[in-house]
Amino acid sequence: MAPAGNGAVAAEPFRDDSVTPAVVGFLHRPASATGDGLVLAHGAGSNANAPLLIALAEVFAAQGVIVLRCNLPYRQARSYGPPGPGDAERDRKGLKNALGALRRMAAGHIFLGGHSYGGRQSTMLCAEEPEPAQGLLLMSYPLHPPRKPEQLRTQHFPVLKTPGLFIHGTRDPFASSEEIRTALALIPARTRLVEIEGAGHDLGFEKKNASRELPERILREFREFFPEAAGRQL
Repeated sequence: MAPAGNGAVAAEPFRDDSVTPAVVGFLHRPASATGDGLVLAHGAGSNANAPLLIALAEVFAAQGVIVLRCNLPYRQARSYGPPGPGDAERDRKGLKNALGALRRMAAGHIFLGGHSYGGRQSTMLCAEEPEPAQGLLLMSYPLHPPRKPEQLRTQHFPVLKTPGLFIHGTRDPFASSEEIRTALALIPARTRLVEIEGAGHDLGFEKKNASRELPERILREFREFFPEAAGRQL
Protein backbone atom coordinates (compact mmCIF):
# COMPACT_ATOMS: atom_id res chain seq x y z
CA MET A 1 0.00 0.00 0.00
CA ALA A 2 1.07 3.55 -0.65
CA PRO A 3 1.31 6.17 2.11
CA ALA A 4 -2.00 7.24 3.55
CA GLY A 5 -3.80 9.98 1.72
CA ASN A 6 -6.95 12.02 2.09
CA GLY A 7 -8.91 10.77 -0.91
CA ALA A 8 -12.07 9.11 0.39
CA VAL A 9 -13.71 6.46 -1.77
CA ALA A 10 -17.49 6.62 -2.02
CA ALA A 11 -19.35 3.51 -0.93
CA GLU A 12 -21.93 1.78 -3.10
CA PRO A 13 -24.72 -0.53 -1.87
CA PHE A 14 -23.85 -4.18 -2.41
CA ARG A 15 -26.06 -7.24 -2.48
CA ASP A 16 -25.49 -10.83 -3.60
CA ASP A 17 -28.59 -13.03 -3.43
CA SER A 18 -26.96 -15.93 -5.28
CA VAL A 19 -25.82 -17.37 -1.93
CA THR A 20 -27.61 -18.22 1.31
CA PRO A 21 -27.44 -16.29 3.52
CA ALA A 22 -27.21 -13.33 1.18
CA VAL A 23 -24.36 -10.84 1.31
CA VAL A 24 -25.68 -7.34 2.02
CA GLY A 25 -23.69 -4.22 2.76
CA PHE A 26 -21.59 -1.51 1.21
CA LEU A 27 -18.63 -1.74 -1.12
CA HIS A 28 -15.71 0.70 -1.25
CA ARG A 29 -14.20 0.15 -4.69
CA PRO A 30 -10.96 2.16 -5.19
CA ALA A 31 -10.16 3.64 -8.59
CA SER A 32 -6.60 2.28 -8.41
CA ALA A 33 -6.74 -1.11 -6.70
CA THR A 34 -3.87 -3.04 -5.18
CA GLY A 35 -5.73 -6.31 -5.62
CA ASP A 36 -6.13 -6.78 -1.87
CA GLY A 37 -9.51 -6.92 -0.12
CA LEU A 38 -10.97 -6.53 3.36
CA VAL A 39 -14.33 -7.68 4.77
CA LEU A 40 -15.50 -5.81 7.88
CA ALA A 41 -18.28 -6.96 10.21
CA HIS A 42 -20.08 -4.98 12.91
CA GLY A 43 -20.69 -5.52 16.61
CA ALA A 44 -23.71 -7.14 18.26
CA GLY A 45 -25.80 -3.99 18.62
CA SER A 46 -24.70 -2.27 15.45
CA ASN A 47 -24.72 -2.64 11.67
CA ALA A 48 -22.55 -2.04 8.61
CA ASN A 49 -22.95 1.72 9.02
CA ALA A 50 -21.05 1.81 12.31
CA PRO A 51 -18.88 4.98 12.26
CA LEU A 52 -15.65 3.07 12.95
CA LEU A 53 -16.27 0.62 10.11
CA ILE A 54 -17.02 3.45 7.70
CA ALA A 55 -13.87 5.33 8.70
CA LEU A 56 -11.71 2.22 8.41
CA ALA A 57 -13.18 1.37 5.02
CA GLU A 58 -12.43 4.88 3.78
CA VAL A 59 -8.77 4.91 4.84
CA PHE A 60 -8.11 1.41 3.49
CA ALA A 61 -9.91 2.08 0.20
CA ALA A 62 -7.99 5.34 -0.22
CA GLN A 63 -4.88 3.14 -0.36
CA GLY A 64 -6.27 0.83 -3.03
CA VAL A 65 -7.86 -1.91 -0.89
CA ILE A 66 -11.37 -2.93 -1.89
CA VAL A 67 -13.49 -3.05 1.28
CA LEU A 68 -16.84 -4.71 1.90
CA ARG A 69 -18.75 -3.62 5.00
CA CYS A 70 -21.37 -6.30 5.49
CA ASN A 71 -24.51 -6.65 7.55
CA LEU A 72 -24.41 -10.03 9.27
CA PRO A 73 -27.39 -12.32 8.61
CA TYR A 74 -28.99 -11.65 12.01
CA ARG A 75 -28.97 -7.92 11.24
CA GLN A 76 -30.46 -8.56 7.81
CA ALA A 77 -33.32 -10.36 9.56
CA ARG A 78 -33.78 -7.77 12.33
CA SER A 79 -33.03 -4.06 12.08
CA TYR A 80 -32.22 -3.72 15.77
CA GLY A 81 -31.24 -5.77 18.81
CA PRO A 82 -28.43 -8.25 19.47
CA PRO A 83 -27.97 -11.64 17.81
CA GLY A 84 -29.87 -14.56 19.32
CA PRO A 85 -28.37 -17.77 20.70
CA GLY A 86 -28.91 -19.58 17.41
CA ASP A 87 -27.55 -16.87 15.10
CA ALA A 88 -23.78 -17.36 15.37
CA GLU A 89 -23.38 -20.28 12.98
CA ARG A 90 -25.45 -18.57 10.28
CA ASP A 91 -23.52 -15.34 10.82
CA ARG A 92 -20.25 -17.19 10.20
CA LYS A 93 -21.73 -18.61 7.00
CA GLY A 94 -22.59 -15.04 6.04
CA LEU A 95 -18.99 -14.00 6.61
CA LYS A 96 -17.79 -16.90 4.48
CA ASN A 97 -20.14 -15.81 1.69
CA ALA A 98 -18.92 -12.22 1.99
CA LEU A 99 -15.33 -13.42 1.60
CA GLY A 100 -16.37 -15.37 -1.48
CA ALA A 101 -18.04 -12.31 -2.99
CA LEU A 102 -14.99 -10.16 -2.32
CA ARG A 103 -12.63 -12.79 -3.69
CA ARG A 104 -14.37 -12.51 -7.06
CA MET A 105 -13.43 -8.81 -7.13
CA ALA A 106 -9.98 -8.84 -5.49
CA ALA A 107 -7.24 -11.11 -6.82
CA GLY A 108 -4.71 -10.39 -4.05
CA HIS A 109 -4.67 -11.00 -0.32
CA ILE A 110 -8.05 -11.19 1.42
CA PHE A 111 -8.41 -10.06 5.04
CA LEU A 112 -11.31 -10.45 7.46
CA GLY A 113 -12.29 -8.71 10.63
CA GLY A 114 -14.59 -6.45 12.49
CA HIS A 115 -15.65 -4.98 15.78
CA SER A 116 -16.56 -7.01 18.88
CA TYR A 117 -19.09 -9.73 17.89
CA GLY A 118 -18.17 -9.41 14.23
CA GLY A 119 -14.51 -9.91 15.08
CA ARG A 120 -15.25 -12.86 17.33
CA GLN A 121 -17.24 -14.63 14.61
CA SER A 122 -14.38 -13.90 12.20
CA THR A 123 -11.90 -15.69 14.47
CA MET A 124 -14.26 -18.63 14.87
CA LEU A 125 -14.74 -18.93 11.11
CA CYS A 126 -10.98 -18.94 10.58
CA ALA A 127 -10.59 -21.60 13.27
CA GLU A 128 -13.26 -23.77 11.60
CA GLU A 129 -12.32 -23.33 7.95
CA PRO A 130 -8.98 -23.93 6.18
CA GLU A 131 -7.56 -20.47 5.50
CA PRO A 132 -10.66 -18.47 4.52
CA ALA A 133 -8.57 -15.29 4.85
CA GLN A 134 -4.88 -14.38 4.98
CA GLY A 135 -5.22 -12.29 8.12
CA LEU A 136 -7.57 -10.93 10.79
CA LEU A 137 -8.16 -7.32 11.85
CA LEU A 138 -9.98 -7.38 15.20
CA MET A 139 -11.27 -4.40 17.14
CA SER A 140 -12.38 -4.82 20.78
CA TYR A 141 -12.45 -8.62 20.87
CA PRO A 142 -15.15 -9.50 23.48
CA LEU A 143 -13.06 -11.88 25.56
CA HIS A 144 -15.77 -12.29 28.20
CA PRO A 145 -19.03 -10.55 29.22
CA PRO A 146 -18.50 -7.51 31.44
CA ARG A 147 -17.89 -8.51 35.09
CA LYS A 148 -17.86 -12.20 34.15
CA PRO A 149 -14.16 -13.00 33.55
CA GLU A 150 -14.77 -16.69 34.08
CA GLN A 151 -16.85 -16.91 30.88
CA LEU A 152 -13.95 -16.81 28.44
CA ARG A 153 -14.58 -16.94 24.70
CA THR A 154 -11.27 -18.54 23.80
CA GLN A 155 -12.15 -22.19 23.22
CA HIS A 156 -11.17 -21.94 19.56
CA PHE A 157 -7.94 -19.98 20.07
CA PRO A 158 -5.61 -23.04 20.26
CA VAL A 159 -6.61 -24.04 16.70
CA LEU A 160 -6.64 -20.53 15.21
CA LYS A 161 -3.83 -20.45 12.64
CA THR A 162 -4.66 -17.14 10.97
CA PRO A 163 -2.46 -14.16 11.94
CA GLY A 164 -4.40 -11.57 13.91
CA LEU A 165 -3.99 -7.88 14.70
CA PHE A 166 -5.96 -7.05 17.87
CA ILE A 167 -6.96 -3.44 18.63
CA HIS A 168 -7.97 -3.05 22.28
CA GLY A 169 -9.05 -0.16 24.52
CA THR A 170 -7.38 -0.16 27.93
CA ARG A 171 -10.73 0.54 29.62
CA ASP A 172 -12.71 -2.10 27.74
CA PRO A 173 -15.00 -3.93 30.23
CA PHE A 174 -14.99 -7.02 28.00
CA ALA A 175 -11.30 -7.66 28.82
CA SER A 176 -8.37 -6.09 30.57
CA SER A 177 -5.10 -5.69 28.69
CA GLU A 178 -3.58 -8.41 30.86
CA GLU A 179 -6.45 -10.78 30.07
CA ILE A 180 -6.08 -10.14 26.35
CA ARG A 181 -2.34 -10.82 26.46
CA THR A 182 -2.90 -14.09 28.30
CA ALA A 183 -5.55 -15.13 25.78
CA LEU A 184 -3.41 -14.29 22.74
CA ALA A 185 -0.73 -16.65 24.06
CA LEU A 186 -3.15 -19.49 23.29
CA ILE A 187 -3.13 -18.70 19.56
CA PRO A 188 -0.46 -20.58 17.56
CA ALA A 189 -0.46 -17.98 14.76
CA ARG A 190 1.26 -14.57 14.83
CA THR A 191 -0.59 -11.96 16.85
CA ARG A 192 -0.08 -8.35 17.84
CA LEU A 193 -1.91 -6.36 20.49
CA VAL A 194 -2.35 -2.62 19.90
CA GLU A 195 -3.63 -0.79 22.97
CA ILE A 196 -5.69 2.40 22.70
CA GLU A 197 -5.02 4.23 25.94
CA GLY A 198 -8.13 5.24 27.89
CA ALA A 199 -10.58 3.86 25.31
CA GLY A 200 -13.54 1.64 26.13
CA HIS A 201 -15.25 -1.02 24.05
CA ASP A 202 -16.17 1.50 21.33
CA LEU A 203 -12.49 2.54 21.12
CA GLY A 204 -13.69 6.10 21.67
CA PHE A 205 -15.19 6.25 18.21
CA GLU A 206 -18.90 6.51 18.96
CA LYS A 207 -18.54 9.99 20.43
CA LYS A 208 -19.29 13.04 18.29
CA ASN A 209 -15.74 14.30 18.80
CA ALA A 210 -14.13 10.93 18.05
CA SER A 211 -10.56 11.30 16.89
CA ARG A 212 -10.05 10.64 13.21
CA GLU A 213 -6.52 9.56 14.05
CA LEU A 214 -7.62 6.08 15.14
CA PRO A 215 -8.40 4.70 11.64
CA GLU A 216 -5.06 6.04 10.38
CA ARG A 217 -3.25 4.42 13.29
CA ILE A 218 -4.98 1.10 12.64
CA LEU A 219 -3.93 1.35 9.00
CA ARG A 220 -0.30 1.95 10.01
CA GLU A 221 -0.34 -0.99 12.42
CA PHE A 222 -1.94 -3.17 9.74
CA ARG A 223 0.77 -2.32 7.23
CA GLU A 224 3.49 -3.19 9.74
CA PHE A 225 1.88 -6.44 10.82
CA PHE A 226 0.96 -7.64 7.32
CA PRO A 227 3.98 -6.75 5.17
CA GLU A 228 2.64 -8.97 2.39
CA ALA A 229 -0.12 -6.38 1.93
CA ALA A 230 1.93 -3.31 2.83
CA GLY A 231 4.42 -4.10 0.08
CA ARG A 232 1.81 -3.90 -2.67
CA GLN A 233 2.26 -0.44 -4.15
CA LEU A 234 -0.45 1.42 -6.05
